[in-house]
Amino acid sequence: MMLSNISLKLLTVFLFFSLQIFITDDTFGFSRNNSDSISIFDKAQIIIDGYPLFFVRGIRLFPAAKRADQIENRIESIAGDTSLSPESIDIVHGDISDKLVLNKYIILNIYNVDAELEGVSREVIAPIFKEKIVKSIYSYRYERKPKTLIIRTVYAAVTTVLTILILFLLNLGTKKINLVLEKKLKAKIDTLEHKSYRLIKSRQLWETIRDLVKASKFLLQLILIFVLAEFILGLYPWTRSISVSLSELFLNPLNTIGIAIIDYLPNLAFLIILFIIIRYILKFIKIVFDGIGRGNIKISGFEPDWANPTFKIIKILIIILAVVVAYPYIPGSDSDAFKGISIFMGVLFSLGSSSMIGNITAGYSMTYRRTFRIGDIVKINDYTGEVTEIKLLITKLKTFKNEEIVVPNSLILNSNIVNYTSALSTTKGVILHTTVGIGYETPWRQVEGMLILAAERTEGILQVPEPFIIQKSLGDFAINYELNVFCSDPANMMKSYTNLHRNILDVFNENNVQIMTPSYKDDPVEPKVVPKDQWFTPVVGKTDNSKGKPVIEKQE
Repeated sequence: MMLSNISLKLLTVFLFFSLQIFITDDTFGFSRNNSDSISIFDKAQIIIDGYPLFFVRGIRLFPAAKRADQIENRIESIAGDTSLSPESIDIVHGDISDKLVLNKYIILNIYNVDAELEGVSREVIAPIFKEKIVKSIYSYRYERKPKTLIIRTVYAAVTTVLTILILFLLNLGTKKINLVLEKKLKAKIDTLEHKSYRLIKSRQLWETIRDLVKASKFLLQLILIFVLAEFILGLYPWTRSISVSLSELFLNPLNTIGIAIIDYLPNLAFLIILFIIIRYILKFIKIVFDGIGRGNIKISGFEPDWANPTFKIIKILIIILAVVVAYPYIPGSDSDAFKGISIFMGVLFSLGSSSMIGNITAGYSMTYRRTFRIGDIVKINDYTGEVTEIKLLITKLKTFKNEEIVVPNSLILNSNIVNYTSALSTTKGVILHTTVGIGYETPWRQVEGMLILAAERTEGILQVPEPFIIQKSLGDFAINYELNVFCSDPANMMKSYTNLHRNILDVFNENNVQIMTPSYKDDPVEPKVVPKDQWFTPVVGKTDNSKGKPVIEKQE
């Protein structure tokens, strides 16, 4: 099964490279015309069997590529005719050009512009060109001899067998590596998962390691197949150009990347130095603002609570300034693609961040206005609870029923906020108030006395300042009294309200005074009050009411 997979990979690679034979030289980077914008001359390279010989010039009416094709055809025609001896090539000097001639046939005219490519004169370059042509003709004939082709075919077959054997051993070695890793690392990875409280998943980490081994194996297989294909294609003159193109296909990008990295080193050094400077500036500023936040450093008019948000603002401004300074040194920053992406990201940010910016602005506004702090009991619209978290975008409240409410900061900025834990409520206490309606037949002095007595009995209510009564209105059937008491613990506000209402009911029942509803038809024969001896009437089933907290039991 493994051998069939290897054979399939080799077949795929060979089919791919075989198809390249039908593609023009330009596809493989052998474009002869290396400059389309040269006003007078261009140049092209003479290539025989994939071996480059020398460059020649061309003009607009007779381009270098066309001239090079003709010269190559002449050399190959001479090489194909074994009756012609390459040693018979003569150099004929002329006023305009020097000629390489064989049996009165002109192989090549050498002009001054051709010699200028090598930086020498025609007289010097002509023997060199002749020597290269002679060697290429001998090489052309040698590589097409049956004996040479048979020997190279044997080389190709042996190399292919060795490559298949290496691929087979590589596959076996990979399996053994997986077994060794599983034996030595699997237990350690499981222990790591346990120590990290399952933040690190052993199964995912182990699969990652196996994928790395598999990727390394695939990369080695690909390199072996590539080297084999390049070697075999380079053995034969008809496919050597493809072999050369393969090298250029992989090595040219690496060469380009390497040159780009070397050229970019000064800019990279600048960015590294800039990063180090900005990092230490931010560290110094953070130390200063941490001291302000702890109260070690005091600035007149600057609250310690402002230290952290102010540091964040300064940090963002410094980072933006650093990005502006570093922008020209970022690779590709001057390209149109980079500019287009920057504009596109800016448009997306401007379209999708309006609400986010509004919430951030509101968050900072609340911080500097000192609207509330973490731990305060606040009321925002219809939401009442303890502030548990304040962020740039949202504020979290925990209600008295243990509900978590997330309120956008922009909503808070446009809402009325009641802070029950403000400095005023902390020093003098927050005022709790409740309203009762009592009939006109009950003296108001008695009513107020009963309400004050209920306040005195309530745990958690301050006696200094003293509770006070407000007669809010003289209604159609009752007088509405508002009892106001001071509470120093807003967090237990609902509990204090409950105890206060219980005591009001008890005191009014003790004094046989009925609490009125907003309206009624007739006065009852007897006041609607609960006698004291019935205050602890049990529910269905016998319960312990010693504390006034009946426990409902299952009825038999």
